Amino acid sequence: MSTPHQSLTYRAAGVDIDAGAELVERIKPHVARTMRAGVLGGLGGFGALFELGGRFREPVLVSGTDGVGTKLKLAQELDRHDGIGIDLVAMCVNDVLVQGAEPLFFLDYFATGKLEVATAERVIAGIARGCELAGCALVGGETAEMPDMYPPGEYDLAGFCVGAVEKSALLDGRRVQSGDVLIGIASSGAHANGFSLIRRILDRAGKPWGLDIGGVGLADALLAPTEIYVQPMLRLLAELPPHAMAHITGGGLTENIIRVVPEHLALDIDASAWPLPPLFAWLAEVGQLGDAELWRTFNCGIGFVVLVDAAQATATDAWLDHAGMTHWRIGTVTPARAGQPRVRITR
Repeated sequence: MSTPHQSLTYRAAGVDIDAGAELVERIKPHVARTMRAGVLGGLGGFGALFELGGRFREPVLVSGTDGVGTKLKLAQELDRHDGIGIDLVAMCVNDVLVQGAEPLFFLDYFATGKLEVATAERVIAGIARGCELAGCALVGGETAEMPDMYPPGEYDLAGFCVGAVEKSALLDGRRVQSGDVLIGIASSGAHANGFSLIRRILDRAGKPWGLDIGGVGLADALLAPTEIYVQPMLRLLAELPPHAMAHITGGGLTENIIRVVPEHLALDIDASAWPLPPLFAWLAEVGQLGDAELWRTFNCGIGFVVLVDAAQATATDAWLDHAGMTHWRIGTVTPARAGQPRVRITR
């Protein structure tokens, strides 16, 4: 005689709809703090609504998407989830900013095998905080609970940002010219790039979490949230517009600045113009990294670069000083030379 099967439920299959509903209620106060003009409606719709209104005459929408890579592995290993959401926002809004756009709204995707409401709230509170810093609204997102897709305690993140800029003010690199000065603005650490290599270096060093790195513990140095450059750079764009800007992400100094430079031009970068932060010096020493590997993997202390006319360099320096932004003149734009690399970094 066959045994009757027990009735199945979604919860028994590993998806807790009630936990998802609880998370939505918990994050509502965090999301509310990010609201700005243009947002129509609230959480819970099938799509998020944003009205451009009459602010722009010829608006160009600029979109970006990114994650935080394997920095997530360290956040989860150390049970430190509060700053990783800021990283997620920063990696998207700083990219959109490069083309002169003001970030308008942001959406996130949070995926996990089993939803731990308290952990998810910490992550999304960080996302909301990043949106506050960037001045954009957190208009929606997706929380996906997918049993068997992720090991216990692990989750993944993705972010999506839309910004707008007047067509006439769009930064696309066409204004860059030989003689332009590169002004590098300080990073807050490794940001969210190079962590696959960082984790190998940590394994080699035995994960000395309490090690002092420039006055802070190694864990604090590595998990410092990515700097969000949006608000001061939008003011700079309005008052003293540069020819181009670059966000230093994967590919480091070697591959990012050149992306906004026309092909007939090159870059001369003087790495002795700024101090290599202790974190990167430690990574280079323990990982036995040569200069080329260091520069193409990490930001090395430079998180954002503005390319300005040489005649405006002094005024831009003064403006950044007044804004309280640590910065250095790190190089110049030069004519490209046949047979020579377009990015030359020396120290």
